[in-house]
Amino acid sequence: MKTIKTKRRAKIRLKLKKTIRGNNVMPRLSVFRSNKNIYAQIIDDAKGSTLVSASSNSKDFDKFENKISAALQVGKLIAKKASKKGISLVKFDRGGYLYHGRVKSLADGAREGGLKF
Repeated sequence: MKTIKTKRRAKIRLKLKKTIRGNNVMPRLSVFRSNKNIYAQIIDDAKGSTLVSASSNSKDFDKFENKISAALQVGKLIAKKASKKGISLVKFDRGGYLYHGRVKSLADGAREGGLKF
């Protein structure tokens, strides 16, 4: 049974999926947030493929003092990987989550790393 929060997020996510579509010129930066970790992918929706991905539970990361600092590091890492692939412009897909806390921190880290959205 879905909770009220997950129903709300699913409804918002469907609205966002209608408007935010990534392509080879401007792919989509998708964010998924679990209770412990945060994941980010840069996706080309025209091809249906993931170009770059990063997460806080990968081997590149050690323990963090809090989840917000982990999200900041994931944002910087995905920006670094994207610049190696020649990606500088993306569309930010917050995945139905509110733009604050870990999602905002990931976006700030990606901007610091050089991504523009």
